[in-house]
Amino acid sequence: MHTLIQFMKRNYKVLLLIVAISLGLFAFTSSLKPKGDPEKDKMLLELLTFVIERGHYDPAVIDDKFSKGIYKDYIEALDPSKRFFLQSDIDEFTPFETQLDDQIKNKDLSFFNLTYARLMQRIQESKQFYKDVLAKPFDYSVQENFNTNYEKLPYAQNTAELKDKWRKQIKLSTLSSLTDKLKMQEEKKNGVVKNKTMDDATKSSSDGTITEKPAEPADTGAPKTFEQLEKETRENSLKSLNEYFDFINDLDQNDWFSVFVNAIATRFDPHTNYFPPDEKERFDVSMSGKLEGIGARLQKKNDYTEISELISGGPAWRGKELESGDIILKVAQGNQEPVEVVGMHLDDVVKKIKGPKGTEVRLTVKKVDGTIKVISIIRDIVEIEETYAKSSVVDKNGIKYGIIYLPKFYIDFENNDSRDAGKDMAIEVDRLKKEGVQGIIVDLRDNGGGSLKTVVDIAGLFIEEGPVVQIKSAGKKQEVLYDKDKRIQWDGPLVIMQNSFSASASEIMAAAIQDYRRGIIIGSKQSYGKGTVQNVIDLNQFVRGSTMGDLGALKTTTQKFYRINGGSTQLEGVSSDVAIPDRYAYLKMGERDTDNAMPWDKIEPADFKFWDKQTNFDAAIDNSKKRIAENPKFKLIDENAKWIDQRNKESVYSLNIDQFKAEQKAIEEKAKKYKSIADYKNSLKFSSLPYEEEAIKTDVSLKEKRERWHESLAKDIYVEEALNVLEDLQPKGLVKKTVVSKLKKDKIVKS
Repeated sequence: MHTLIQFMKRNYKVLLLIVAISLGLFAFTSSLKPKGDPEKDKMLLELLTFVIERGHYDPAVIDDKFSKGIYKDYIEALDPSKRFFLQSDIDEFTPFETQLDDQIKNKDLSFFNLTYARLMQRIQESKQFYKDVLAKPFDYSVQENFNTNYEKLPYAQNTAELKDKWRKQIKLSTLSSLTDKLKMQEEKKNGVVKNKTMDDATKSSSDGTITEKPAEPADTGAPKTFEQLEKETRENSLKSLNEYFDFINDLDQNDWFSVFVNAIATRFDPHTNYFPPDEKERFDVSMSGKLEGIGARLQKKNDYTEISELISGGPAWRGKELESGDIILKVAQGNQEPVEVVGMHLDDVVKKIKGPKGTEVRLTVKKVDGTIKVISIIRDIVEIEETYAKSSVVDKNGIKYGIIYLPKFYIDFENNDSRDAGKDMAIEVDRLKKEGVQGIIVDLRDNGGGSLKTVVDIAGLFIEEGPVVQIKSAGKKQEVLYDKDKRIQWDGPLVIMQNSFSASASEIMAAAIQDYRRGIIIGSKQSYGKGTVQNVIDLNQFVRGSTMGDLGALKTTTQKFYRINGGSTQLEGVSSDVAIPDRYAYLKMGERDTDNAMPWDKIEPADFKFWDKQTNFDAAIDNSKKRIAENPKFKLIDENAKWIDQRNKESVYSLNIDQFKAEQKAIEEKAKKYKSIADYKNSLKFSSLPYEEEAIKTDVSLKEKRERWHESLAKDIYVEEALNVLEDLQPKGLVKKTVVSKLKKDKIVKS
């Protein structure tokens, strides 16, 4: 099976993100953690190299250069903010830098054992650091700075220097929170009501560690003193860090060994990853967009598991007894005795709640009002609605247009009767045709990929027949995947929207439409640049009769794909026909910015014919480029993108409150210039299709989701320009007829 996996969702990176988040603070009680199984770990290393060397498209040589890459990635993964290891630890690790290739071949775990033991030791020593720091008020009058460019910072030479790093990091976080509290209180005192913009809400992420600030609760009491507010910031920070320490405490040695294994796997290329058993299951859910269970999202709150959201249409949602905020105390399978889950690892709680369709699970929950209730739920297939394609209709100058948003190219390889992106897109196109739309936008922005089969099916909706993508395996001739269905579901004007996060399968879709000149590609200058195919290989198939438990799976790059014109999308991505400025245009985030990405190349083109039914294709592109060049809003977006790039390179922050306030004020003043970008609103009204309007009448959750989507579309200047392009692609007779009809209608209304 061909699976093109979301480029930003490398599963081991998810673990690293959790480990690094919120000031990069971890906590472990190593004495309580189960030890890893050395024999299982050795077998995993052997399987990893065996499968990759025989299955990878172009496996790297496991030599000293390869070893250095593993060493760098692994040490950085263990301590990304250099807040645990001392320079003396690194000095002890360094001799292994060129020995890891030999250790892998010999199944030698000594480097992992050394680094794991040392990390546990350093984390245990560090557990008291943040508590000591937050136990007393900060002196914000001191003139000192903190540098958040961790990559270039040296390791601490001793424990005293390490403690000072912690102090400064936490001080920067609390200082940011304190200045916000002081500002809000001052605004309240002066009667100023301020709406938080996106920049305001994430301002404290400037240190690279906090991703989002929670909204401040409403405060109707008397103004608080500086001392009270300062104490509040420390208490909030202490609570937050305690929660993360508890969460990270759930990780065991096996989790850290997975990090080591992935440091090896990703040196072959950025998309070769190891999936521990639980991660493989989550990957399958992400690809299919469905699971078997009760349809609820869970989150850990200290020792408790809390319901964070009910999935619309799922059994828990249909039952109307379980609510967001409920705390799960016990879980029982049917009539069996309930098992207490307080203090249990979140993944283990999830395993107990999930189960086959038609089976019963009984949850003992503590409701938001404090009452205890036992809720019986019959498990079912849960479809994650946000995964699937959705469409909307908009009227522009009297002409109806349709927009289809496709978040990923999903498919369930195990069930042919299940939903997949190809089938769903065909349904959405048919629905839009019945609404009488005269043009369609396919929005692939932020689409990280998925199934190659669905790309062929979807491209086939817009072309008569012919090649869609070429695939090449190591040492073999290229294979061409064709749309063999002569039926064209939509032969009218077509626009594909993409951005720099559109990757893999979405790039093949855009490339095929572009090569045929079937539609116009608009968006970021170029897409992500992932031109490789991955297969997921179950490692258990190689070990029969093993008593070591589930070994997980390996996702490895087995092929490269190419456009029908012969060029690869690897590194270069797909260049938009109409490039539109965006906020992230100057940041380095594509495949081309990774140090071990596979190279670009080209092969012979496939035999195909250009689409010749769009006579005003080039004129529409020229008109759009001219509009963008003359549009002051797009000029402002480009200027903002350059400013964001500049700010992204700044890493030194003052810890003196007066200087910090001055720096933040200067940033806010500059940001005011770009506020109109977020406030932009077009005059277009987007609406759901009739079938969805019916569903919305009984589904409050769906109604809210669609209203939010339509509201965002009405503020989206990029969608507005895509509609302008569709308008330029219309046959001139239709446009003139519609405009005349609209003028007559306006005249009648006015008279």
